[in-house]
Amino acid sequence: QVQLVESRGGLVQAGGSLRLSCAASGRTFSSYAMGWFRQAPGKEREFVAAISWSGGSTYYADSVKGRFTISRDNAKNTVYLQMNSLKPEDTAVYYCAQGIGGGLKYYRHEYDYWGQGTQVTVSS
Repeated sequence: QVQLVESRGGLVQAGGSLRLSCAASGRTFSSYAMGWFRQAPGKEREFVAAISWSGGSTYYADSVKGRFTISRDNAKNTVYLQMNSLKPEDTAVYYCAQGIGGGLKYYRHEYDYWGQGTQVTVSS
């Protein structure tokens, strides 16, 4: 079955950077879009970023555009989320997800496999 394993998040000061990774197994990684979502306490899980099967197309939530970068290495079956200029409001549990198909996916229901989540805390 498909498994998605996120790297450990962490605690970082506002303005700092952190890179998350997510290693996938179980089906042909390069055939599927990937995405990152996050969920803050008391809030709904929200879309952060998505990348197409080839990496040729990406899309970001307005709240992270220009600060976060999603990328993938199909040879390593891994997707990354580089987070720069972090803000306290970026504090959340971050989840990677694998899409249903290869094109960009923007909504939770378009993803059928999820990682376990990793905590990112940004202190002010």
